[in-house]
Amino acid sequence: MTVSMNERALGRVEAMVADAEALGISVRTLDSGARVVDCGAGGLEAGLGFAAVCMGGLGRIDPLPVAVGDRTWPGLFVSADDPAAACLASQYAGWKLEHEKFFALASGPGRALARAEDLFDELAWREEAAHAVLCLETRDDPPAEVVAKVAHRCGIPPDAVTFLIAPTACVCGSVQIAARVVETALHKLHELDVDPARVRYGAGWCPFAPVAGDDGSAIGRTNDAVLYGGTVHLRVDGEDDELADLAAKLPSSASDAFGTPFKDLLKAADWNFYEIDPMLFSPAVVAVTSSESGRTFHGGALAPDVLERSFAR
Repeated sequence: MTVSMNERALGRVEAMVADAEALGISVRTLDSGARVVDCGAGGLEAGLGFAAVCMGGLGRIDPLPVAVGDRTWPGLFVSADDPAAACLASQYAGWKLEHEKFFALASGPGRALARAEDLFDELAWREEAAHAVLCLETRDDPPAEVVAKVAHRCGIPPDAVTFLIAPTACVCGSVQIAARVVETALHKLHELDVDPARVRYGAGWCPFAPVAGDDGSAIGRTNDAVLYGGTVHLRVDGEDDELADLAAKLPSSASDAFGTPFKDLLKAADWNFYEIDPMLFSPAVVAVTSSESGRTFHGGALAPDVLERSFAR
């Protein structure tokens, strides 16, 4: 590929840094030379910037109101012309970064440069860049050992690495997770053994959750926003019978866990994400249009009662 997601994302980062005071974000350089852009105290605009960086500069994200039942919530519209690249090669939180007490799942285009995940054996995207940009859902700066691991894996010096960080329980956290509504559908397709390269376009809208009082509650609310309030439309190469079947399997309602607030599921699983049915992690509503026949197939339904219970806690 001639387009570098890291270089595109870096341009957006530099624009955020230049407007740091207005965005309510802070910038610091670690002893390792890596840069941290802390978006935890920022608002909607910081969240939109964070999400755009997460997608490697290949997505469009616009704020808009989202109706779920009788309620209307602040939300987002997200779209991508190359969802496999923007959502899976960049936005998906698939790279575990850990050292002693530090743990974070990395999103962003630096993943495509590092190619540390088996997922990249299945994606066509090839990334070349002199810088790496990663997004972490955390309150803590990455330790020197993690920076060194990232730099080594990406084949660049530590001072060429930029980390955007924000906890779950903040406006930026709510916004950037809502912006993953299309990504969850792409990842569910991957779980169903469908080549994501067949998706020619993806669009979705999702409310962003009110900020909770702690990160545990925020993890519940932000996931529920997608699972019970998110809608996605995909244009996919495929025959009608297959796509009709996919439309039935893609929504979160295809899981037996559907209908339970996510925080309750996490508590029952002793806060282990990997114990939760992977078929749950998808939008509430999915529409799939065949790029061959032009027919559209629908699946799922919004769950306003569940979202109301989650957001009211």
